[in-house]
Formats: sequence, structure tokens, C-alpha cells
Amino acid sequence: MNVVFAVKQYISKMIEDSGPGMKVLLMDKETTGIVSMVYTQSEILQKEVYLFERIDSQNREIMKHLKAICFLRPTKENVDYLIQELRRPKYSIYFIYFSNVISKSDVKSLAEADEQEVVAEVQEFYGDYIAVNPHLFSLNILGCCQGRNWDPAQLSRTTQGLTALLLSLKKCPMIRYQLSSEAARRLGECVKQVISKEYELFEFRRTEVPPLLLILDRCDDAITPLLNQWTYQAMVHELLGINNNRIDLSRVPGISKDLREVVLSAENDEFYANNMYLNFAEIGSNIKNLMEDFQKRKPKEQQKLESIADMKAFVENYPQFKKMSGTVSKHVTVVGELSRLVSERNLLEVSEVEQELACQNDHSSALQNVKRLLQNPKVTELDAARLVTLYALHYERHSSNSLPGLLVDLRSKGVSEKYRKLVSAVVEYGGKRVRGSDLFSPKDAVAITKQFLKGLKGVENVYTQHQPFLHETLDHLIKGKLKENLYPYLGPSTLRDRPQDIIVFVIGGATYEEALTVYNLNRTTPGVRIVLGGTTIHNTKSFLEEVLASGLHSRSRESSQATLRSASRR
Repeated sequence: MNVVFAVKQYISKMIEDSGPGMKVLLMDKETTGIVSMVYTQSEILQKEVYLFERIDSQNREIMKHLKAICFLRPTKENVDYLIQELRRPKYSIYFIYFSNVISKSDVKSLAEADEQEVVAEVQEFYGDYIAVNPHLFSLNILGCCQGRNWDPAQLSRTTQGLTALLLSLKKCPMIRYQLSSEAARRLGECVKQVISKEYELFEFRRTEVPPLLLILDRCDDAITPLLNQWTYQAMVHELLGINNNRIDLSRVPGISKDLREVVLSAENDEFYANNMYLNFAEIGSNIKNLMEDFQKRKPKEQQKLESIADMKAFVENYPQFKKMSGTVSKHVTVVGELSRLVSERNLLEVSEVEQELACQNDHSSALQNVKRLLQNPKVTELDAARLVTLYALHYERHSSNSLPGLLVDLRSKGVSEKYRKLVSAVVEYGGKRVRGSDLFSPKDAVAITKQFLKGLKGVENVYTQHQPFLHETLDHLIKGKLKENLYPYLGPSTLRDRPQDIIVFVIGGATYEEALTVYNLNRTTPGVRIVLGGTTIHNTKSFLEEVLASGLHSRSRESSQATLRSASRR
């Protein structure tokens, strides 16, 4: 189950099916992103695709010597653009591929518009999602719910994305969902309806153990997206932001023009592929090794070119040298900027306290540490609000809860009202009342023993103690211990055997820390294959935007006033 490979195969097949000759690839805004995640422009150029155009671009030239490969989402808007295109075709022949199921009436409209008979074929290729890593996908939807319920347009898009994923991986799954989330049940039902309606598409060869789709809700674990990260991919997203593999470095002091935007893709960057899940400390030493390796190769390239053979060797090695040079300068810049931000924002200290808030139960120590950091001028308003939010989630019902005092400290520090309001909004979004799970205190004897032993042993790395709640959920699922009263099946049938192919989808967005958990489980659990997806991939900023978009903050004012009243009574 490899989502990058699945989308890549679709695009290769489109290009192959159109036969030899010069081609143009016509896309829309979303499919442009889908293609760019799995193929570089230079890779596609090698397949005789010389032009990339948007279907909504008004001033495209007529080029009858080109074949058009159209890869589009089956939206009404795109169908209308195609109808206009076919009435006045700009290219010699059209191969049309929709990224999802297209209605018969739309196909009929296209056929009627094709008076000049330029359409060679119309097909459905189900690459209707963003393939981020082999085991991670996203739909790039920020703000999918209004309150606790779906925004109807986003429910429709999510259903399409999830059913396309199942079709591209050739899976017809049983569905389980998080009982505490109405949105999870609703999405499960929508996916089930599509599977029933399009049953012919979902007739895959039966496996001994049916695949499983597990639908979860972000509000069950609001802690994970609030934490600073220390593995390469997650850290880059947290501190710099990754958007379809692109990183904007334009704000980096003294950045050179060609490094203002860089691409980090494990598909064609060996250093990134080997280091994306490693800790920051290891990356520092690996960057040093990369630099040394580069320096060793450098003098050879600058030797005198005395013979034809020397010149030939230089020309043959130059592209590799140039590629390596680009890789070195890119990663040195990125790691240098991460390093600058860590010291500028005092993130080692901030992260240590975050981990204490997420993983330990010592209230007075946690409160003291948060108060101390709020006095530190290096701590930014985002990090200050993040610490107070983590405190608010963990000690929400603690008898000595000191949230009102911390909110006053935030105001004294000059933290904007937007961030102060977000503290209570996040508690409203993912607090104890909402969660179907207990995030903070271990429930059974085994878990309590584990935590006790961990305390005795000391932590290997104080900055990475936290494990997402998803780890426990998947561990129970793999062992056949995930409680049906908390995660029921949709429909009458249940799974007798332990699942082997698992697709997990998080409404409200997944995180790179959870992707790392899935990567490690795939590596260490033979016979189990897990793919993780989310409406988006969050860092702290985008998660706080998600909470704002849900509109829960307006309701949370009453509850925060109630908290203040009860605090003053104590």
C-alpha cells in the first residue's frame, strides 16, 4: 500500500496511453498539486510532455501539433471549461482523465460538445488526493467542520478523496469509526453509500482478511498538533511550513535568490529520504558528512582538462556534481534556519516544558515552569499561547487549576487577544467533555506499569517522550483489542481476524508526528500495512486556524467566563 506509487502509476499510464509525440498536460488547480507531488517537471519532460497548462487559463495559444492529456477533477466548473475547449479545440487530439467518478450526464454533455471528434478517450483514474509520503496522504482541506458538524461541501470533497484512495489502492474495506464523533460516523456512512452505489468499481479480489478503514476525529487528541517537533520532516513543517513539498525561505536573513523557495521530496532527494525521520541532532552530523563528501568530490571537478577523455569525464559527471551541489546548499540552508529559530525562540527549553505537560502529571512543577517561560522575552506569543493551551487541556479539571492567572500572564506579556481566546477555544474543541478517550492518565495495569518503568529508567530523549494517541489506538487495533463500544463497525459484520491492511483517516487533519508513528509501526509489525490520511497535515499554526474555522471559539467565551467565576469562588 504505497500512495505515492499509486498516483505515479496513474500519471505514467495517462502519458503512455497517449502514444508517441509532443504533448501538453492540461490540469486544474488541484490536480496540478497532485501531479507535482509525485513527478518533477524534468521527469515528465523526458516523457515528451513539453507544456503544462491550466484548463482555466484564458490566453492559451492554439497548438495543433500537440496532443492534450487532460487530468481534471470531475467538478461542474471543469466540465464547463472542457465543453468550451472541445467546441474550439486548441490541440489535435484529447485524452481526458477524471480523478474521480464522473456522472453519465456529464459524459453525455462532453460528447455533444465534441463536434470535431477530437476526443480519443475519457477515463477515470482515481488520483484524487495529495500523496505526501508512501504511507501518508492529505486532501489539503483546512476548516472542514462548522462546530461539531461537517461543512457540506467539505464532506463531499472528503468522501470523494477517501473513496478515490480506496479505489487507487484496490481496497473495499470494512469501516470502523470513533463513536464520540458525529462527523466520523457521517463520513463513514457517506463512504459506505459510495461503495454500495459504485459496487462494480469496488469488486476487487477478496483477501482472506478484509481491509479496514478507521475514521478518527482530531478533537480526540488536540495535544499532538500543539507540540514542537524534533524529527526533520515534522520540524521543517512546524517551523517553516511545508506546502505540497515546497518550503518558503524568502524570510530567511540574507537568503540567495535561487533558495527563496526549495522543494523537499523524498522521491528525488536521497539525503531527505534518508533523514526525514531522524532527530535534529543526527541531521546536524549527517549534514556535516554530506558537506565533507561534497568537498572531497569538488577538487576532482576542478582539475585541468587536458585531454578529450578528461573533458568527456567532466561532462558526464557534471550533472551529478551540480545536483549534489544543489542538495548540499538546500539542506545546509534549511538546517541552518531551523537552528537559528531554535536558539532565537528558546525552543529547547519550551519543548522540554511542552513534553512535561503532555506526558507527566506533576501539576505544581508544570505550572511553575510555564510561569517561568512566560516571563522569558525570547518566548514568542505563539509558543506562550501553546504552553498555556497545553496546560489548559491537561489540568482542565485539576483542583488547583490556575488557568485564569496564566491568561492574565499572557496579557501582561503582550500576547494578542486572538491567541488568548484560542486557549479556551482549543479546550472547547478537544477538552475532556468532547474526548472519547483519556489522553493523560493510563487506564489499565499494563499501561500504569509501563509508565512507572519509564519513570525509573529515565527518558532516552527528553524532547521526544510524547507518543501520539494514535499509537495506542493502532497498537490495540493490530492486537485485536480495540474496543467496539468506543470504535464500532458500520454495519452488521465485524472482523474476526486481526486486520492486515489498515487505512486511518483523521477528520480535522493528521500530523507528521503521527506519520512517523505509522512509519515505525509499518517497519516493526510484520504482515501489517498502514496508510494514514487526513483532511490536511497540521502544524501548530494551521491547527489553531482549524479550531478558529470551526467557530467553537465564540461559544467558548461563556465557558471561560464560567471557569473564571468558579476560580474566583475557590
